[in-house]
Parts: sequence; structure tokens; C-alpha cells
Amino acid sequence: MITRVGSSARALSRTRPLSPLAAAIALLSPLGALAQPATLQETVVTATRVEQPLSELVSDVSVIDRQTIENSGATGVADLLARLPGVQISRNGSIGNTTSVFLRGAETRFTAVYLDGVRIDSQSTGGATWEALPLSQIDRIEVLRGPAAAVYGSDAIGGVVQLFTRRGEEGFSPTVSVGAGSRGLRDAQVGLSGKSGAFDYSLGAGYTTTRGFDVRTGAVNHNTDADLYRSSSANVRLGWQINAQHRIEATVLDNETTAGYDATSGTSYRLATATDDRSLYHLRTAGLNWTAQWTEHWKTLLQVTDSDSRYETTSASVARGYAGYPRTTYITETQLRGYLLQAEGKYGPHRFTAALERREDELLNPSLTDWRRTLNRDRAQDALALGYGFHQGAHTLQLNVRHDDDSEFGGKTTGSASYGYEFVRNWRVTAAAGTAFRAPTLYQRFSEYGDASLKPETGRNAEVGLRYGDGRSNASLVVYENRVRNLIVFTGSNTSCGQPFGCYASVGRGVYQGATLAADHRFGEHFTLRGSIDVQDPKDSDTGRQLPRRAKRYATFGADWTQGIWTVGAEVQLASRRFDDTANKIVLAGYGLLNLYGSVQLRPDLRLVARLDNATDKTYVLANTYATAGRTAYVGLKWTPR
Repeated sequence: MITRVGSSARALSRTRPLSPLAAAIALLSPLGALAQPATLQETVVTATRVEQPLSELVSDVSVIDRQTIENSGATGVADLLARLPGVQISRNGSIGNTTSVFLRGAETRFTAVYLDGVRIDSQSTGGATWEALPLSQIDRIEVLRGPAAAVYGSDAIGGVVQLFTRRGEEGFSPTVSVGAGSRGLRDAQVGLSGKSGAFDYSLGAGYTTTRGFDVRTGAVNHNTDADLYRSSSANVRLGWQINAQHRIEATVLDNETTAGYDATSGTSYRLATATDDRSLYHLRTAGLNWTAQWTEHWKTLLQVTDSDSRYETTSASVARGYAGYPRTTYITETQLRGYLLQAEGKYGPHRFTAALERREDELLNPSLTDWRRTLNRDRAQDALALGYGFHQGAHTLQLNVRHDDDSEFGGKTTGSASYGYEFVRNWRVTAAAGTAFRAPTLYQRFSEYGDASLKPETGRNAEVGLRYGDGRSNASLVVYENRVRNLIVFTGSNTSCGQPFGCYASVGRGVYQGATLAADHRFGEHFTLRGSIDVQDPKDSDTGRQLPRRAKRYATFGADWTQGIWTVGAEVQLASRRFDDTANKIVLAGYGLLNLYGSVQLRPDLRLVARLDNATDKTYVLANTYATAGRTAYVGLKWTPR
């Protein structure tokens, strides 16, 4: 299934009438979260790590463009992803607090995340720090649902998310946007992009702040103040087209985020006290790419990347209006380096790929107390990956295999195969199977709670799909099952590490199975319906219990109307009950949210955007004892000289 999010879809051909069956699907299930059909000329890179036309893909992919990001009014990457098919999120409170993203119900660490080709991961908790990703600097997002370890190596058990910053285009294009919203929300973004001769450039900077709300209403004796949020970010992307065959590109992004969460409480001398707790994130990424088109058929990419993700918590005592000096209570820092040499060959309907990759991970977890030791460990993985693709007529085939050699636990080989067949015009059936793995984090192996003998988590996935698309209507059904062994869990019953609270152990087994139904349809020139429904059963194979913070049923529905300078729309998000614990005793009730949005082009260079999230002021929670925002309004202006 391929879903496309963005206004460019309106330029599609409208010459073919809607078939009765497709009309029934579109009307009975206006399904596909933010799903829009895509032009055949558009390409994506996430499925196989090389550019491919959407028409040649058999993978389950969604694409979000810049205009949709701006119209969404979302302030976090995870919030935007939650409106796509097959994606759920959980968060400990407000934006900026610990966030998890579940692709098809899989653990958040089972999603490989890249920003301009730079890998982002935490060697502490595992998985990307979603709360540290600045949506204001993102121009495009591609989401691949399903395992892709045969292409990307460790981490991609549940899927892959690629984020891209803006690339400069011909001319000079400055942008300025400002906005304000509920709870003291203020944001400002500036950008410059352009192209002159062989050089192109894009620079952006942004700042967002809000006084927030009390995110720990369910906690006892906590600090009841509003928990603030601040984020400042900047990015630079420079390109030099040396000649028709060679291009060099450099990217740098930096983001600093502060968020309150007030997790602890305690006592001071004769005074009951609470604490002002804050999370501090610093994310930096850098990449250097050289692409070369050696012949009509062969192309190479040489890439060097580096990312640094630092997480720090601070706490200050609060008693009778007095706030003490903040002290650092925890620090963890992950540095990742990557080296990639990739070759691509195309001969008629055949496509060949080969890649050599080296990944280096380093974790620094300094001791801030007398009772724990400083953790400073590193590891490396060397890999060889091969791929073959075929697309001709009604048939599409994709095969991939990869071998990773880890400096700690040895070798791991993964593979995948997918096939698509257009059995009737506009109708295609697909089938895919693949294996995947994730190496344990350095913290899980070498911290005071770790076990150096932990095994990699391994997954086996199989899925089948049915898709319809005629340019005006799109519908798809994907059924999948992903079984994971050696699932790493923290168990209090295991004290092999010498800690009374428990240790990490490779004792779990999980199964993530379900179905996603998605569709969209344009009525005439101005009105679109879209949405998706997911029915899934993410569970612990040994106990049969539902995995925490994931709903078995969730859905999104949306409608857009565009007329002249006006665009208005509405979307609904629905989720069934979830559990906050592995024992399934703490229930998180189901919920439904209504969001409204609109925009108007005041002048050719000035656009006004407005949004009302949770319009009915629904009370709901994504994590036990943590509150979520009620009704939230936002109004913004964007100036783009022409």
C-alpha cells in the first residue's frame, strides 16, 4: 500500500470514472489517515534505500509533504505520525516528554529512524528520542511499515521512518512564520533557500515555547505548577552539483528542548516539598554525501554521518513558594557514526543494489552518585547488503539479503522477499515475508541492570495486501503477522545482575498481528474523504496479555474542502481501551478526538492557518498518572515572498 499526504495529489488525472466496487469501498470506509494518491513521477527512497517510482513499490509506505505538515498544526513529529495508518503513540504527559511510536504495534525501539540519512537512536533506552525531533525543520516524511533489516540492518523490526529537511530550488525563497495558541504557545520560524548555478542551499531556524499544563495530575504530592516546554532548532543543507554526474551535499541540524514533568516528591527539613523536574534534550546530526552517476546504468553513493543525542534530567526542590537550585540527576549521551558505500545498477526492468556499511555506537552514562559506576562503552557493526528488483508489466519483485557482523555478538543474516501482481487494471495483490533483528543496547548489556549475554531480538514477518487505485480513488487492505523472539524485558524476578529491583533479560516473546484498511476518494474538484481503520492484537506470546499502551482498534477519519483561497477540514481519531502495565490491570480508557483546521490565502505571499485540536475538550490519557492537553487553539501566519 502506498499513501500520499499532500496537496499535489489534486493534480492527478480525473479521466477514469469510479468503479462501483471502488465507490463502495470509498463511501463505506472513507479510511486512509491523511492518505492521498500520488503522482507516478514521484519517488521514495525508504523502501530499498535508493530512489524508486511509487508505481514500482510493493511495500506499505506513506509520504507526508511540507504543506501537509504546516496545515496540520502539529508541534511534534510523533503527533503527525499518529494520523497515519498503522501508527500509534504514547507519551508521558505533554509534548517534549518521553514519547513512544508503535508501528503496527511493535516496540518503539523496533523502528529505525533517519534524518537526512543520519541514523538516530538511543543506546540507553533504545529507539529514537521522538521528543527531540524538531518538526519545524522537516520538509518531508516517509514511513515504511514492516521489517526492513535486510536493507537497514539492526533496529528495523517494525518499520522505518525517514525525515528530510528542505533542499534549495532555483531562485531565492525566504519564509517567515509566526503563531500563537493556547497556554501561552508562541512559535516563530525563519528560512532561506535557493539555488544559483551549481550551488543550492537551505537554512532554517525555529523557536517554540509554551507554559504548558500540569502533566502529572494523577501523581500524589507532586509539584502542581504548569510544566513548560521550549524548543530551539536550526538546520543547514548545502549542495554542489559539480557536473552532470557528480553531486556533493552536506547537512547539519541542531535542536535543544526543555520540558517539565515533575515526576518525584519528597520531604525537606520540617517542610513537605515537591520537585520541579525537567528533561533536557540536545540532538545534533551531520552528514556528508557524494553521489556519482558513472554510466547510464550505474550510480554510487558515499555517505559519512554522525549524530549525538544527549538526555539530561534536573530537579529543584519547591517548598512554600521557594524553589531551590536545580541539580542534575541523570545524564545519558549516545553518539552514532555511519559509513556507507552503495552502488545501484539499472538494466531495463532489472535493478541491482549492493552496499557496504559500518556503524559505530558509543554510550556515555556518567555516574552522579557514589553508588553507581560510570558507563562508557562502544561497539561496531560491519555489513554487506545485496538487493534485486524487477518491474515489468503486471509483475513486481523485490529481493534483499544482508549480513551484519557485530563486534560484540557476532554475525546475523536477514532477508526479505516481496511480490506484487496487477491481476486486473487498477487492482494489485501483494505478498511479502522477511526477517529482522535488533541488537541489545549498550545500557541493556553493560549497565548495573544489564546482562552482557543478552541475545539480539529477532523477528519474522509475513503479510499480504490488496490495493486499488485509479487516480481519484485509492483503497487498500494489508494483513500482517510479525513474531519476535528473545524480546528484551526488564523483570523484577530476575536478580542475576545483583540488583534487587531486577535486570534486563532475553526471555520475552511477542506477536504483532493485525489488519489495516485505508482509503481516500475525491468528490468533484473540491471535496476529499480519507481515513484508516486498524484492527490488531499486539500481545505477549507467553501470557497472552495485551502489550502496554497499544489499542487493539484505532482509526482516523478526515475530510477536506477547498474552494478558491479557502481550505477547511476536520479529522477524528478513535482508540479503544489500552493497558498501562504488562499484567493488564491498569486500564487506559478508549477515547475519541475531533480536530478542526482551516487556512486562507490572504495575499499571494501571505497565508493564515488556524487549528482547534480536541475541539470537544475530551479528557483522555496516553500513560497512567500523566495528563494530556484539553482543547487547544492555534493561529499562525506564513509570509513567502514571490
